[in-house]
Amino acid sequence: MTTLDKLLGIRYPIILAPMFLISNSRMIIAALRSGVTAAFPALNYRTDEELRAAIREIRHASDKPFGVNLIVNRSNPKYKSQLKTLLELKIDFIITSLGSPQEVIEQCKPLGIKVFCDVVDLKYAKKVEALGADALIAVNNRAGGHAGAISPYDLVTLLKNNCSIPIISAGGVATGKDLKQVLDWGAAGASIGTIFIACEESDITPEYKQAMIDYGEKDIVMTTKLSGSPLTVINTPYVQQLGTKANLLELILNNNKTLKKYAKMLIAFRGMKAVEKAAFGATYKTVWCAGPAIEHVKRVQPIADIINTITRQFDDVSNEAPNVLHRKS
Repeated sequence: MTTLDKLLGIRYPIILAPMFLISNSRMIIAALRSGVTAAFPALNYRTDEELRAAIREIRHASDKPFGVNLIVNRSNPKYKSQLKTLLELKIDFIITSLGSPQEVIEQCKPLGIKVFCDVVDLKYAKKVEALGADALIAVNNRAGGHAGAISPYDLVTLLKNNCSIPIISAGGVATGKDLKQVLDWGAAGASIGTIFIACEESDITPEYKQAMIDYGEKDIVMTTKLSGSPLTVINTPYVQQLGTKANLLELILNNNKTLKKYAKMLIAFRGMKAVEKAAFGATYKTVWCAGPAIEHVKRVQPIADIINTITRQFDDVSNEAPNVLHRKS
């Protein structure tokens, strides 16, 4: 099996996951210096010049590989221009989300740019594998942000038994023991996000970081109100007031063939603005994204410390006698 560390030439098989509005160049640089790779969403940068500047900054600080997450469906009006920039700058890898990666794969292959595709089930995984994807990001039901519906164990083993390209488990990994477990299941690595939200390098509000400490796994709920797709958020009083289910008008728009495209764009834009306001300006109306791994966030720390803890635990458990595999729902 080709593990992520061998695929990218890094020390540990970890991606610091791309997180909307949270990931920034300082976080990426800190991750690269700590022996792992990282990615950021292209949509975190409003203009093409800002996107280019971020890539230049990271490359100036480190020669290690990093990636960019690209939303490839019609809800992202910047898709074409962002892809053009990533191809021009020959980014190391692209993570595709929420749409067909065919065009991305076709244009990246000749340039040697790797393409990792978010998948939530076997049907879509087989499609992107046939298109030439280099790896699968297996988004399970413990992921933060846009989550899947299948447990980590079931999704990894399902894809492992039916696909031949590397599988990167996304969701539920917060410790070195968790990382060792997904590798034992057959994953090539893990994409880890939630435990980095409250890092020192992130630019979110102190209130958001404190919420990551104050709330736990039991406080994470799924909502379809923000992006039209299932999204995990902290169940704050405002989220409870807002509700987590799409209303009648949203359901009608999302199921009307003529209006669906525009409805998704509107809902996604509205949702992104709501999350942005919450991330950078705390008010009563806060919607904070996080996954169940929030349970492991106990204080604000530098990224290097978080990664060092995970990798030290991983080294320790890897040197122990092998354990019997267990399922993790």
